[in-house]
Amino acid sequence: MTGPQNTNAPEMPAAVQQGNSADAILRRLATRAMGLTGADIERIVREARLKARRGKRAIRYEDIEGGIRGDRPPVPHDLRWRFAFHEAGHAVVHHALDLGLVRGLHIDTGQGGYNLVGFHVWATDTRDWYESMLTMLMAGRAAEQLMLKRVSSGSGGADDSDLARATRLAFDMERTLGFGADHPLLYRPHRDPGAVLDREPELAARVHGRLEAALNRAAAILRRRRPAFHALAKALFEAQALDKEAVI
Repeated sequence: MTGPQNTNAPEMPAAVQQGNSADAILRRLATRAMGLTGADIERIVREARLKARRGKRAIRYEDIEGGIRGDRPPVPHDLRWRFAFHEAGHAVVHHALDLGLVRGLHIDTGQGGYNLVGFHVWATDTRDWYESMLTMLMAGRAAEQLMLKRVSSGSGGADDSDLARATRLAFDMERTLGFGADHPLLYRPHRDPGAVLDREPELAARVHGRLEAALNRAAAILRRRRPAFHALAKALFEAQALDKEAVI
């Protein structure tokens, strides 16, 4: 005789059945919800419960996942591949350089791809660590170039983009962190690095050189780890969201 079953647990589609465990369900939902606020999650669960109540049934996995996705249309096939290569590139390089854990990847956010990564604290603040960070930040662009032979604007265009963060980091290496080629002991902060780079072409060339070196290093790592990179990109394309267990 079987014991009582939890009729309130979300039902999981066949494609998501990983041992059919509650942990697998929760991990996938948590990964799908990366980037959302606590208020967003509360609203989604409330709406899912209301939907189930109206249907006079138990709440299902699809109710919550559908709430997370909202009403946005599916990501087009070609763009979905680009997102998958881009985020897989970041993840593979992050792992290869032993920067820390990759906690999740997501390419169905409505704003492009998303990755959640952690960092080891014992190696931070050294020159090697900053160079590895630059390499990881440039890895998405390197992955697009390697696989698609052309890059999109997805690495740039916003103050929190890969290119913006990498440029600021390379700028700080030259001006405030003590790793610059010119007067490395001088602390020279500035609120607007772009304005400084526009009027100091030699500094701009050094910063750009750091970014180029990081881009080339990322591409070399991805070429060396091509099977793992391809496998991760394919898995991400198919699932659209992967938690840390799936990434590892």
